[in-house]
Amino acid sequence: MDSVNSTVKSIGGAFPLKRHHFKRRVLRKYSWLPDVFRYRKSVIGRIIGPVLTVTVFATLIAHLHFKGYEVKLTNQVTPLLGVVVGLILVFRNGTSYDRYYEGRKDFGQMMSNVRNLARLIWVNVTPGSTTNQTSSTVLASDPTKGKSTQPRATLRAVKCRALRLLVAYAVAARHHLRNEPGTHYDDFSGLLPPRFAHEVKGYGITDSSASISKRDASPYVKQRAKGTQDLEHNGSGSRTPLMEGQQSADIRRLLDNALPLPLVIAHELTRLLLTWRTMGYCEAIGPAGLNSMNTLIQGMGDQLTAMERVANTPIPASYGIHLKQCVTLYLFALPFTLVSDLGWRTIPVVTLVAFTLMGIEGIAQEIEMPFGDDPSDLPLAEYCDELRDEIEYIITRLPEGTAEDGSLLEDEDDI
Repeated sequence: MDSVNSTVKSIGGAFPLKRHHFKRRVLRKYSWLPDVFRYRKSVIGRIIGPVLTVTVFATLIAHLHFKGYEVKLTNQVTPLLGVVVGLILVFRNGTSYDRYYEGRKDFGQMMSNVRNLARLIWVNVTPGSTTNQTSSTVLASDPTKGKSTQPRATLRAVKCRALRLLVAYAVAARHHLRNEPGTHYDDFSGLLPPRFAHEVKGYGITDSSASISKRDASPYVKQRAKGTQDLEHNGSGSRTPLMEGQQSADIRRLLDNALPLPLVIAHELTRLLLTWRTMGYCEAIGPAGLNSMNTLIQGMGDQLTAMERVANTPIPASYGIHLKQCVTLYLFALPFTLVSDLGWRTIPVVTLVAFTLMGIEGIAQEIEMPFGDDPSDLPLAEYCDELRDEIEYIITRLPEGTAEDGSLLEDEDDI
């Protein structure tokens, strides 16, 4: 007992964690001039082409007016279009921000479920009174299988893999929402168990994937490829799950994109909980505690579905087309109503109006898909890195099980 307590008290220095390579985002102080002159993360790059087109058209109208051509219109035309354009832009911008906020809320809820499930697994899954030496052999993915090992050490190794698999769920969700199949990305390193990683190594990558027609869910992120393919029930290949000694389905001929990788991970986590229950590792929490952990896994799937709804349900194309047409007609009609009063000054005035209206549309278009790679999109990579560091902190610095295994609340006088 004394050795366990001393280990717990010194473990913080024995396992130093690497520092975050990013800063936690906080609400910054109010600033005006710095933002006025900022180009990065602004919408200027997206709308510069259309704005210059309107400017060139306004220059042409001003030049024709200077040459004596009758190109002016009554100023009663633009107010009629201006009201309609303003209402449509407000609704468009509000709808896009709702999608952005919903995406952040859903990803945050998924992170909350991962944190809660990691804590429950680390603390509540402990060797029960019925645990025997056979239990340590059944817990798969352990390189010491067949050797004389203590059940507690084997269980801890599997729990560490389970916690890292929770982080892999968030990383897989990020890539799935961006239509990036496979597990060859650097952020999967160290998260997937070796056999599990080998089985899903080619996940989502097929020779025929390039020939599958894909429609844009937004201008920047594509939808998942749709298709069906029969299962080969007579094949000799079988999936090696997180744990050995259990039946597994033949997914050799399964269409790679049929089941998202996050749901494959959720499936393995659910099977792992069932195995722990069978072995008596969940006796401390009982059926209610086990149900709560299964509910958290179910919640992770629900949040993934909610994020898929945002990613794969674009704003109707007819709505965006009509909005652009109305804005274009308004901006092209504006020089005719201003040129008689402003002359050459019509050019900068029309340019400013075009920059304002097209900028609002550009912002709405950029944030309507919050899971992409645009500068204003959600920093999903930072969220996943933060979650990974939190899980590693739990594994390396926090005690597991009951207070008999050590507690950070103990005083030195209690030893």
